[in-house]
Amino acid sequence: MNTKIMNALNDILSSFGDKYYIGDELNKAKVIQDIDSYDEELIMALLSNDLVEKHYARKIGEYTLIETNKLIETFEMDNYWMNSYTKYSKKIGLTVNGRFLDESTDVVLGFPYKDTVLKAGMSKEDVEKEDLLPNEPFYNEVVAAEEIDTLLDKKVLVNAKRHTPEGIEEVVDFTEEDNLILKGNNLLALHSLKETHAGKVKLIYIDPPFNTEGDTFEYNDYFNHSTWLTFMKNRLEIAHALLASDGLILIHLDFNEVHYLKILADEIFGRKNFLNEIIWCYRERETSKRFFNRKHDTILFYAKDKESNYTFNNELIREEYSPVTLKKFKYTDEEGRKYRLRTKDGKSDPAKEDDNSYRQYLDAQSGPLPRDWFMIPFLNQASSERVGFNTQKPEELIKKFILVGSNEGDIILDFFAGSGTTLSVAHKLKRKYIGIEQMDYVKDITVPRLHEVVNGIQTGISEEVNWQGGGSFVYAELMEKSKGYLESVLEAEDTDSLKQIYQLMLENVDLDFRVDLEQVQEMLNDGISLEDKKRLLVKVIDKNQLYYNYSEIDDANVRDLISDNDYAFNQSFYKEEEYHGQENQ
Repeated sequence: MNTKIMNALNDILSSFGDKYYIGDELNKAKVIQDIDSYDEELIMALLSNDLVEKHYARKIGEYTLIETNKLIETFEMDNYWMNSYTKYSKKIGLTVNGRFLDESTDVVLGFPYKDTVLKAGMSKEDVEKEDLLPNEPFYNEVVAAEEIDTLLDKKVLVNAKRHTPEGIEEVVDFTEEDNLILKGNNLLALHSLKETHAGKVKLIYIDPPFNTEGDTFEYNDYFNHSTWLTFMKNRLEIAHALLASDGLILIHLDFNEVHYLKILADEIFGRKNFLNEIIWCYRERETSKRFFNRKHDTILFYAKDKESNYTFNNELIREEYSPVTLKKFKYTDEEGRKYRLRTKDGKSDPAKEDDNSYRQYLDAQSGPLPRDWFMIPFLNQASSERVGFNTQKPEELIKKFILVGSNEGDIILDFFAGSGTTLSVAHKLKRKYIGIEQMDYVKDITVPRLHEVVNGIQTGISEEVNWQGGGSFVYAELMEKSKGYLESVLEAEDTDSLKQIYQLMLENVDLDFRVDLEQVQEMLNDGISLEDKKRLLVKVIDKNQLYYNYSEIDDANVRDLISDNDYAFNQSFYKEEEYHGQENQ
């Protein structure tokens, strides 16, 4: 049945050429997808038609609102779209109440907190405090928009130091040539980079928590499944914004969540931009007789835009040919290229060239083109590059990714920096880098490791790439609101002092974790030891890892806590005109 409204809709869709048609058939799924995502061209075309506007738009004051739900319902009416690409006779798939899942706006990727922001503590301490069980809020993107804006606003940076071969020095200026290590919640740190680094990162490699019950150092590695997906979604979305148009991202996971993350990453980066899954085989020995032995991790590999001329230096990661292969290619031509003789029927290897033979050359002198799986042993306990980190990856593995996906001077980002392997390899390969880590071991393990790299340490890939030291990096921390309270708690000499500190916290700190305040008060009044009471308040502080926004830097109560050097560093980092004006005077 061709109604006036159907004709009007057909005319509008036809004006887009083959965008919404496959041959003569309407691609309803594409139309519904674009309506649901408020595709600007399509929505404006629909509103420009008087008939469509009359039936599918509402006037509220001076504004016009299009009722996308009614439009989508119209395109889901099969009786009116018999020549559609998605009609039952030409489509196989799952349906709910007569509708295909990909045509329904009621079906989302299977986790309930999809449209929320989760700051998420990374420490095991955040989930193992039975006396103060965490109940971190999921900020709904619509209802809590202002809270999210405040949460994700760029943060004040403190304790900035530059590490060079000559030592560690105060730093007041940050340049585009500086490498950077940030300590703080990685979601908030990533958003602090948005203004300065959006569209500039060439390669991202991350090795996030695998969401297992295993003991993987101090990471909180056992999120609820839905929480983990939200945790990853929030971070991958800002990572996408930081990637250059020709950038690449590699996401390292195991079997626990990789298949769910693939679907989520398809949504964020675009399924068309998925390049490959890379298999890292990390051991040869058998560990179980009850199932197929687990010997590999999976790295999901995406481009920001698959159609861009992204870097892929395949010649830099070719492996050496085996002695067996080289023995077969026993001839050398006048240009020095290795080859073997093959008969045209492929049945024998003639001893000399004749009419029935041809030359089969090695693909290149340096080795075969890279494959999508690597056999690189996991670091053993005696490895010279091990820094006391259980899940530390071999530098040789990360070297492949950085060499193939970037060039010297490009920016590499790892926002689950851990022990600093990605940063170490990037430094030795003369790439710029940004590393983010929340855990305290960044000061005891990661930064000292990179300091040794600057000074020419000969571990990992150092000998292979002739690393002799050099370069520098800047370390800085997101300024914690609770730092002063933490120091006061540790210095308190009696219970009364602790109670006074707690009262100040209640009056001045917004607690974003919902601790049981009454229970805390009762425990402070209880007969437990002073040290136990201190530990209690430290737990509360740990749970509320809040940071000062850069917009607060000139507030009197904040400015007094910041050194003049850090104040100048912040203005330099965020490229404030005031700072550069003073600098040029």
